[in-house]
Amino acid sequence: MQSYNNVSYMPYTPPCMMMQNQYMLPQTMPGLLPGQYQTPQIPDNMAGLDQYTYPRNVPEALKLIREAVAGETEDRMFYQYLIENAASEEDKEIIKGIRDDEISHFNLFRQVYSQLTGQMPPPPQDVTFEKPESYCEGIKRAVRGEQNAVKKYRRILYALQDRVQINILTGIITDELRHGILYNYLYSRNGCRV
Repeated sequence: MQSYNNVSYMPYTPPCMMMQNQYMLPQTMPGLLPGQYQTPQIPDNMAGLDQYTYPRNVPEALKLIREAVAGETEDRMFYQYLIENAASEEDKEIIKGIRDDEISHFNLFRQVYSQLTGQMPPPPQDVTFEKPESYCEGIKRAVRGEQNAVKKYRRILYALQDRVQINILTGIITDELRHGILYNYLYSRNGCRV
């Protein structure tokens, strides 16, 4: 019981919160160690919906987060190339803003991964960077990269249960959509051709 202004009351608990959630990950279930968690059985008629079906989609989401974090060093080299080869000061400022967002995203991905697994994602290994043939080719590659990121990040979003983590991924995805729009602007502004 809680009291407020000398009036006692029982806080309302929705019925759905009164039962133990069988889909919670072990690190979110009080008193359970990671080895004690068992994945509940999912009906076979949902097998085609694995990317949408929690907890079946969690291992794939964790793999995608590791991939996103592993690409950080290469991405930084790519953004540096674009900034150095930008056609104007406006282009440079736009790309610097996108780069700064991406650095923030990688830190947020590390945080989410750590919360889900209790570990930090592994550091990148053997990073290589292939320079684009031209600035326009780099912008074209960036547009495709943003589109692919949105597809991957949605799959991570589908595996999350925590409201803060969901909000983080939603913010990252909307940033990626905005980045795609900005890169398309740079592509057309610079007269790039397909």
